[in-house]
Amino acid sequence: MKKAIFYHAGCPVCIEAETKILELVDEKKYIVEVVHFGSQGNRIAEAEKNGVKSVPALFIEGAVLHINYGASMEDVKILICV
Repeated sequence: MKKAIFYHAGCPVCIEAETKILELVDEKKYIVEVVHFGSQGNRIAEAEKNGVKSVPALFIEGAVLHINYGASMEDVKILICV
């Protein structure tokens, strides 16, 4: 089964997007891993390597889908103190 990664920072925009993404992504085709930078700040570099520029974002099939706009990755780094 293919893997998708949903990255977010816990803001209201991100939480709403997480709910919708989990409803929309076909769980028969994808395992969706949710990465919350508040508790997984060590994954910020991975997200940036995957092309994430802002959150919320979904990394799927080698591409990034930026959803709405909650915060830039620079803002996330400041918030998480990385």
